[in-house]
Amino acid sequence: MKHLIVGALIIAASLTSGCVTGRRVIGLEVPSVAVAASATRGDAAVVGVSDQRAFANKPDDPAVPSVDGDVNQLSPETKAIMIGRQRNTYGHSMGDIALGSGQTVSQQVKALVESALKSRGYNVTSGAGAATTLNVSIDQFWAWFTPGFVSVTFEARVYCKITVTKDGKGTPLTIEGYGKNSGQIASDDNWKEAYARAYKDFETKLATGLEKAGF
Repeated sequence: MKHLIVGALIIAASLTSGCVTGRRVIGLEVPSVAVAASATRGDAAVVGVSDQRAFANKPDDPAVPSVDGDVNQLSPETKAIMIGRQRNTYGHSMGDIALGSGQTVSQQVKALVESALKSRGYNVTSGAGAATTLNVSIDQFWAWFTPGFVSVTFEARVYCKITVTKDGKGTPLTIEGYGKNSGQIASDDNWKEAYARAYKDFETKLATGLEKAGF
């Protein structure tokens, strides 16, 4: 029995050896998608992206955004880069996770939407004069993990409400990208992989949503 207890403690320690009590900073990449051979659908532009995520203090659900501190003191600049929260083997909150390299959540989502547009054959522009325009509201952009006995499950979700406007008519779309993977430690690569899978899922679902809506 003593050996079993010692073994369990060793496994638990190894699972959280990648956790930090401070802030982990990582960079994320928007995956490349198959771009249409020619822009046959005209110009499209993402004219607005708003971060509407709601943060909470010490939530029981790790999928609810939180920070290492008081969310009431969270500045817009800090909120714009927060993407996850670390927890220990017992599920207790530890340090938080932020984007690095000058990235923001809004920039990442904008790039995801533009990538999906290109895959649909649109010429993506930066102006509001495009025939097709999109406004994006970010409701969730968050990663978390669930401790297990021999591995940790990493999950990420990107959930947005998008209004596509063409010829004066707005069409609402709700798109959710989800990614999940398992690892032994809370390393940068394991967090990135969860987001990479969520990104691909989001792009695929948005391209499908645009097609179904006639865009």
